[in-house]
Amino acid sequence: MRIVEIREAAVPLRGAEANALVSFAGHTVSLVAVVTDAHRGGRPVTGVAFGSIGRFAQSGILRDRMIPRVLAADPGTLLDATCAAFDPAAVADAALTDEKPGGHGDRATAAAALELAVWDANARLADEPAYATLARHFGRPLPEGAAPAVEAYAAGGYYYAEGSGRSLSAELRRYQDMGFTSFKIKIGGAPLTADLARVEEALTVAGDGSALAVDANGRFGTDDALRWAKALRGYGLRWYEEPGDPLDYRLLADTAAVYPLPLATGENLFSTADVRNLLRYGGLRQGTDLFQMDAGLSYGATEYAAMLDLLEEHGFARTQARPHGGHLINLHLVAALGAGGCEAYPGVFEPFGGYPGECLLGGGLVRPPQTPGFGLELMPGLREEIAALTA
Repeated sequence: MRIVEIREAAVPLRGAEANALVSFAGHTVSLVAVVTDAHRGGRPVTGVAFGSIGRFAQSGILRDRMIPRVLAADPGTLLDATCAAFDPAAVADAALTDEKPGGHGDRATAAAALELAVWDANARLADEPAYATLARHFGRPLPEGAAPAVEAYAAGGYYYAEGSGRSLSAELRRYQDMGFTSFKIKIGGAPLTADLARVEEALTVAGDGSALAVDANGRFGTDDALRWAKALRGYGLRWYEEPGDPLDYRLLADTAAVYPLPLATGENLFSTADVRNLLRYGGLRQGTDLFQMDAGLSYGATEYAAMLDLLEEHGFARTQARPHGGHLINLHLVAALGAGGCEAYPGVFEPFGGYPGECLLGGGLVRPPQTPGFGLELMPGLREEIAALTA
């Protein structure tokens, strides 16, 4: 068994969301298909994945460096010990041949898209959902019968242009109607008084601070991070996310010292080395703060599983992990690896964000689909992109 072809397409995001720092109107995502010589139903088994949301497509890195390296590798070295499935870590290692340590960034996302597509291929070879393949590989228990239900919050709350006719409260009510009971909105893109007014508007829907998180997307320097922290303390929020630059661990520790409620960070850390430094120097608290590392931005499921192990080695619980991304791939990973919950992007970052209707259970719970692999073809809009890439 071998990989015979790897394809990549840069798929544009639909919509024009913007946070305090970034407009996503021109963003693209690398969709990757790993074609094997195994067949099911007269068609080659093909694994499909992408490198998560929030970075531009990595077409050049994939096409010029990583895909040729994987295709040039000895096919036997890319198989697991049974030779009945591929070894995703070995595929990632082949893709990273001659790459120096450090400098992760887009390289980590490109490798993740490849590695995750191999997991999808393995699940399709086994004719099972990806969460089952992942859980078995990493030695994680799964309940009998149906897929595990996962707690999910609806992320959105972007800034609307004045006169757009759209409102924050109407957006959150729409998520509430879909069955979500907790929400996340953006801050940092407006003066403090305006942001506090947004929090208060959101609370008219959420009902209580424990159902509402806020995300500054790394917008603040230390002075503003602390100023917003002190102003937010009285709302009892679910968490205060990424107050400053993700690598400014001193800023994070200073914020934790004045903000007794949960902080959340990690979505822009792409390696276990970065996470280790966060745990050493970020001032984060066991049982309180949340970690949002995203496998699709950080070399894939193998690296993400190592990050969860690292949390536990430092006295944190893996249930403190709530990966960024809001899409089906991370839903499978949370269900498989026992993380504490996941994000959802209903109606945002299409065609990648959110979950198909059959995943929504109500009461703030979602469940991975039972189709083989990640089930990305269940997503309207993404289905057509996959069909074009794998035709």
